[in-house]
Amino acid sequence: MYVYLSFAQIKTDVETKGDFINGLINKVQMTTYTDVEQVLTFVDWLDQQLSTLSDETGVLKHFSWPERKADALREAAFEYRDLKCVVTEISSLNADDGSPTSCEATLRKISSLLDKLEKSMKRLVNLRSSVMPCYKQFGIPTEWMLDSGIASKMRVASVTLAKVYMKRALKEITAYTGGGNEAVLVAQSVRFTYRVHQFAGGLDSEAMRAFEELTQRSRLTAV
Repeated sequence: MYVYLSFAQIKTDVETKGDFINGLINKVQMTTYTDVEQVLTFVDWLDQQLSTLSDETGVLKHFSWPERKADALREAAFEYRDLKCVVTEISSLNADDGSPTSCEATLRKISSLLDKLEKSMKRLVNLRSSVMPCYKQFGIPTEWMLDSGIASKMRVASVTLAKVYMKRALKEITAYTGGGNEAVLVAQSVRFTYRVHQFAGGLDSEAMRAFEELTQRSRLTAV
């Protein structure tokens, strides 16, 4: 019964929504973009329009739907949005937000965000090498995929992670009254900052000052 209803709904859409779908086809084929943000806006709009169909795949196969271009637009929008969300999440971090979250939990969260950044960068590099010719063919902006695009923002975001990590660690260390945990936390923070240095290709002046304070702590705990 469900299969019959689905087929009937598809048939109805094909017969009654031809002008609507042909209009979407024209939009997909003819719309131009100056940057990837416009691609995001267009894909959101397109998905909303297509959601009105009873069965997107079942209906569109009856038309000359530009599937490759539509899929490429959706892929570009998805990948960029995903990377942008990671950068935005990191940018909102604040070591001095007064959160009651324990130091261990905070540092674990920051470390997981760096893991996510590293994996995202690898995916971006692989994506760039595999799809840029296709994107250029379809007029999809590719500047965001270059080292000067979202990758640059990801590197800056990683330095933000290092600064928040070190500030939180130093705050915890300052509160210590003794014991071996201080040395462990210092060493852990130094290792994390080195990872960021490798990922970002360096640290800014604020991060360097925090790192110097950490290394001073390291020398003190080694005495």
